[in-house]
Amino acid sequence: MVSSAEFRRVFAAFDQDGDGKISEAELRLCMKAALGGDMSAEEVQALMATADTDGDGFLDEEEFVRLVEETATGTQDEEGDRCREVFGMYVMEGRGCITPLSLKLMMSRLGLHLDVDECQAMIRRFDMNGDGVLTFDEFKTMMMMG
Repeated sequence: MVSSAEFRRVFAAFDQDGDGKISEAELRLCMKAALGGDMSAEEVQALMATADTDGDGFLDEEEFVRLVEETATGTQDEEGDRCREVFGMYVMEGRGCITPLSLKLMMSRLGLHLDVDECQAMIRRFDMNGDGVLTFDEFKTMMMMG
């Protein structure tokens, strides 16, 4: 099982403006990057509604970690298969992991034109072991919200 500290690092990555809260827009943008596809506004609203226990319209760190932990305990094999399939879309260069270059290429396919430095920064947000690439387990941690 992934530790709460790792979930907190994922929270920090989703909290793009650093205000200590995840808005619907931040959640939707990060889920698009994580899943390689868009979540509908309704899906994001439903996810927020289930996790936003104080009703302020945002997810604070505690709400986020609780949601991810609950989602992780309910993860089905089918979801794991889907996660591996999506991971495979990002993996290039024959390394079995997501590199800054492979992330840059996939993001450009999604219409997001980032330079390699921006991709390195994105990877650092989720790179739990600090090796500069995303392994499947690190990617799966990022995807557990989806």
